[in-house]
Order: sequence, then structure tokens, then C-alpha cells
Amino acid sequence: MVAAKNVKFGENVTIWNYVVICDGTTIGDESCVGSFCDIGKDVVIGKNCNIQAHATISNGCRIGNNVFIAPNSSLLNDRYPKSSRLSPPTIEDNAVIGGGVTILPGITVGKDAVVAAGSVVTKDVPPRTVVKGIPAKAAMTLNEYKAKQKKYINKG
Repeated sequence: MVAAKNVKFGENVTIWNYVVICDGTTIGDESCVGSFCDIGKDVVIGKNCNIQAHATISNGCRIGNNVFIAPNSSLLNDRYPKSSRLSPPTIEDNAVIGGGVTILPGITVGKDAVVAAGSVVTKDVPPRTVVKGIPAKAAMTLNEYKAKQKKYINKG
């Protein structure tokens, strides 16, 4: 791990190998950052988050508590690279971001929302909404998602 100055770690934070964390970032209690992640400067990651391998979290992103970000996902902050006007995304509490997701600058993923793997998020995701696709669009209710999740888990 390479951590710049002024990085703040909460209690029981786990950081795996080959992670870069830039200046001014805060990572909350019980959070875990997987291998090969790049976390920009002035990022805030809440408590009990799981950010899996190869994720990119751009400068200034805000990630709430209990957020899951699957491998190879990117949170982008520059709508017209390379500009000096950054607009990082916000991921609210309990959101789930599937593998290989790209979230464009300025987007808010609402509380308890789910973004399906491979999606490109070009518009805000309302709370308790499940989206998928390119561009990501509403796919089902959170209750439908949880019913499918429960059925899948109990099948095993």
C-alpha cells in the first residue's frame, strides 16, 4: 500500500496489497479495500464498506456507510477531461455497485440502490432503485431484487 500524507484510517480497516491512497482521504471503521485499487485525494469512504479489487475511486468522491463496490468499477470525476472543474460522484449508504460498473461525474447513487454489473450510470439513481444497462435504466424494484437474491442464496 502507498498512502499519502493526511490519510485517515478508522478502526479495523483492511487494505490489501498494491493499493494507492492519495492525500486527504478518510476511510471509515471496518472498511476493506481490495488489491490494486486507486483511491484519489480528498475521498471519503464511510464505515463498513467493501471496495473490491481494481476499483478506481476518483478525487473527491463521497461514499456512504455499508457500500459494496465490486471489482473493476470506476467512479469518474471529470466530465470533459482534462479540465480543472471536477464533479465527483456520491454513493449513498447501503448502495451496491456491481462489477465493471462505470459511474460518470456528478452522479448520485441513492441510498439502498443497486447498480447491476457492467452498467454505465449516466443519470442519478434514486434511492431503493435497481438499474442496469448502458446507459443504466430502472430494471426492477428493490423488493424484487431482494426476493431474487433470497431465492438464489437459499437454492445453494
